[in-house]
Amino acid sequence: MELKYKRVLLKVSGEALAGNRHFGLDIDVIRSVCSVIKKCVDAGAEIGIVVGGGNFWRGVKDGGGKIERTRADHMGMLATSINALALADALEKMGVDVRVQTAIEMRAIAEPYVRLRACRHLEKGRVVIFGCGTGNPYFSTDTAAILRAAEIDADIVLLAKNVDGVYDSDPAKNPDAHRYEALSYDEMLQKHLLAMDLTATSLSMDNSIPVLLFALSDPENIYRALMGEKVGTLVTGSID
Repeated sequence: MELKYKRVLLKVSGEALAGNRHFGLDIDVIRSVCSVIKKCVDAGAEIGIVVGGGNFWRGVKDGGGKIERTRADHMGMLATSINALALADALEKMGVDVRVQTAIEMRAIAEPYVRLRACRHLEKGRVVIFGCGTGNPYFSTDTAAILRAAEIDADIVLLAKNVDGVYDSDPAKNPDAHRYEALSYDEMLQKHLLAMDLTATSLSMDNSIPVLLFALSDPENIYRALMGEKVGTLVTGSID
């Protein structure tokens, strides 16, 4: 089988890496995710990864107004760096060549983010993990994923979360919630479907970057998505 997408930006939520523990790192989950990433690399895919930090700290949400917003977001960026290093370690143990780049410099443990260097790593078959979001407060890691995808000229953003697509209402609260197979950016915005934040949706729309949202509960969904199989919800400029 041939890859449908050659260069992809995979966004992995921090909560997904915690597994059923809901906090911290579940090494078995991380290994299962990384084994599929290795499978994708072996198939010829070029993979950049943006990782969230919600398994440790969710920025302003965990700050709860008791910690200054900018500082709370900086704490969240540090949480993403922990996850980035954990993913890098698991991939390296599987024989995958990997580099971690962070938007906030921490040279003792990672490269500073440099777009051209990241692209060169990808061309050489290395997985590049982007930590610390955009490096700026007030922006989510979903937005960071779209930004990095635009910068590295990715074919698609794979948004791996704890839910298997975009629904018209919360499936955890409404058993009759409808899951969309495909949506346009305009529909996402008009219907206020918050599977990703509005800034991320607008940025993907402005740069015509398709986004596929799916559940990471089955890591094989990453490979299936690369092969063009129908998983989750595809968000694009128009729906045929």
